[in-house]
Amino acid sequence: MMASDLPFRLEQTAFDAIPGWRDDDPTSVFRVMEDCLAHLDKGKPYRTGRLGLSTADLLPLLEAARRARPATAEAARRFFEHHCRVFQIRRQDGESGFVTAYYEPEVDVSDRPDSLFRHPFYRRPDDLVDLDDANRPVFMDSGYMFGCAENGGITVYPDRRAIDEGFLQGRGLEIAWARSRIDVFFAHVQGAARLVYPDGTMRRITYAAKAGHPFSGIGGVLLQRGEIPLERMSMQAIRRWLADHPEQADEVMWHNRSYIFFREAEVEDADRGPVAAAKVPLLAGRSLAVDRLIHTFGFPFFVHSPSLTRLDEGRAFARLMLALDTGSAIVGPARGDIFTGSGFEAGERAGAVRNEADFYLLVPRDAAVRFGAW
Repeated sequence: MMASDLPFRLEQTAFDAIPGWRDDDPTSVFRVMEDCLAHLDKGKPYRTGRLGLSTADLLPLLEAARRARPATAEAARRFFEHHCRVFQIRRQDGESGFVTAYYEPEVDVSDRPDSLFRHPFYRRPDDLVDLDDANRPVFMDSGYMFGCAENGGITVYPDRRAIDEGFLQGRGLEIAWARSRIDVFFAHVQGAARLVYPDGTMRRITYAAKAGHPFSGIGGVLLQRGEIPLERMSMQAIRRWLADHPEQADEVMWHNRSYIFFREAEVEDADRGPVAAAKVPLLAGRSLAVDRLIHTFGFPFFVHSPSLTRLDEGRAFARLMLALDTGSAIVGPARGDIFTGSGFEAGERAGAVRNEADFYLLVPRDAAVRFGAW
């Protein structure tokens, strides 16, 4: 699909016209750019989004970044000004973009179930199959990317309720057991977690696959029922409501039929986040989840949100970020999810982020010519 056929447009602008550009220090993203280059040197190219930017377009920028390694904020900004052209993403409806935030929870777990630890995190089951246009049954929506191998055919995989009620019991898929199904649910929403065992050992679980059903946020359910008003809606408010209404919690969580399976990973560096969809560790405050059907991993974005002040000590959010992750709820050209880090404080920062934002895409110079860059 050509950029002219998309329901948004790219409007070239100058770096100095971006609010907050001159105040940002993007030196930390160069380490992650090197991680992306190392992955691409030995792995598959990133999937090209509908915008048409490819890994081949990205590689010269990553290679230049590895050579440059700027030590100051000014030098880092000059690097991007020299190697890229910048475009504001303009939605067709004229509305602003939108940002939320996510984090990596820490969950107390046990490596065996007992009366306290009863709620499992599961590995990917062997009857879960990847779907594409070639093997997806005609009765399944095109959004289903996973199905269940059954009796020589493929059907819809059981959903959250069926799995919570025991569909996978006895198959040896448990990674660990948590105290609360709410903890498991929010690890699913975030797509990763750090597991803390009774002896202090810490391990990480990251996304491996999903049952295939579309994600459905439960905040909307609680809003419709009048349980939480819109002005108080946040991840923390939802958690509190679930904890305060244990007799209703399962039924509400089952509205989100999507179910996530995990794989285990070591915590090699406690200061770095989980390995995300781009196959590199996330960097708190500099990693952005985007709509991968439109955008391509590894490309830089600048996000400016005047109303988002909770992440920078009262200052408007204005940062260069890298597109490193995606998510079921991240849909649209000017839509992003900011990774805030790991643990309780990161969750507190992430929980109430729901802000309008302007998105600027940095395109390597040679590729920018295709978009009419001057």
